Amino acid sequence: MRADAKKNYDQLLAVAGVVLAEEGAGASLRDIARRAGVGLGTMHRHFPTRETLFEALLRSGFDRLAVQAAELESSTSAGDALVRWLRDFVACASDYQGVITSMVAAIEDPDSALHASCVGMKAAGARLLARAQAEGTARTDIDGTDLYALAGAIAWVGDQPALASRADRLFTVLTGAILTRS
Repeated sequence: MRADAKKNYDQLLAVAGVVLAEEGAGASLRDIARRAGVGLGTMHRHFPTRETLFEALLRSGFDRLAVQAAELESSTSAGDALVRWLRDFVACASDYQGVITSMVAAIEDPDSALHASCVGMKAAGARLLARAQAEGTARTDIDGTDLYALAGAIAWVGDQPALASRADRLFTVLTGAILTRS
């Protein structure tokens, strides 16, 4: 990529992160381009769809979560590892208001730009859950899909102005329901 194109790409991502955090997933691509100091055509050359922009923004966070899950797999407490990873997953999914809908849809759509990242992150959480289940610290009647859905629901709660103040409390309720006391 040419230096000027790379500069525009990086600037678009930086501005998009700020705008999506402020305005949510429905933010205007035209506004993002304008605030980044580039034309809409430049925006569309780098990010042909809203979803490709989300994928680029979220990929680094998802990749970080996958690496973190691999590191946590060898930690001493499977239950603590699962809770720590879930908390970071919810935080990552909550970074950009309204993006959880795209994440959930991407799991079912192999053609989605977000599909591979979301599938990888879901698999990472499923491995941590399986480890906790094998050690007897997590209930065995849920799977990785359930875990992804539950964590996504907590992230969604954080997106709702009337419910956002309950997100931490509900996270604690969720982890209490997943983990066993044995």
